[in-house]
Amino acid sequence: MRKLIYSFQVSLDGYIEDASGSIAFASPDAELHQYFNDYETEFDTHVYGRRLYEMMQYWETADQTDTDPIIVAYAKTWQALEKIVFSETMTAVKGNARLATRPLAEELAALKQAPGKKIAIGGATLAAEAVRLDLIDQYHVVIYPVLLGGGKRMFPLFEQSLSLRLVDQQTFASSCIALTYERVRTDSL
Repeated sequence: MRKLIYSFQVSLDGYIEDASGSIAFASPDAELHQYFNDYETEFDTHVYGRRLYEMMQYWETADQTDTDPIIVAYAKTWQALEKIVFSETMTAVKGNARLATRPLAEELAALKQAPGKKIAIGGATLAAEAVRLDLIDQYHVVIYPVLLGGGKRMFPLFEQSLSLRLVDQQTFASSCIALTYERVRTDSL
């Protein structure tokens, strides 16, 4: 069965965007961007909420407008990914994307049963629902050495604790840290 990964970039104090909605703090240098390029090859499907999907539209044409080889490589990888978008307001999506037609749990169950690579989920609101439903298999976080003091939190409030096990870590020259945690379920102990 395919794994569902919640990947995000976050400040040290746990915010994925600042109080004004900006994600400018999460600007990777060349080393970190190459890490993201390599990491992205583990996936063939991204599940997005509307807002993140709209933010990611830059990559739809970045290979035509940017000359940096790292940017071009990421754009081409991103364009090839299947993207499933959850939105109550959108009527159409571009490129290799489709609008979700089923509730989140049903859509994810079908994706996990299908052949393919890992599945990424993104968008704080959408991912929060998947966290509450305990559908996430791994959490992949890149922590930036910055304190934002407020903004959108990376995790929602939820009622039960979720046990995790560290399965990978990497430190970069920029002082960013990438951590991957696997969900520990009682049936997997």
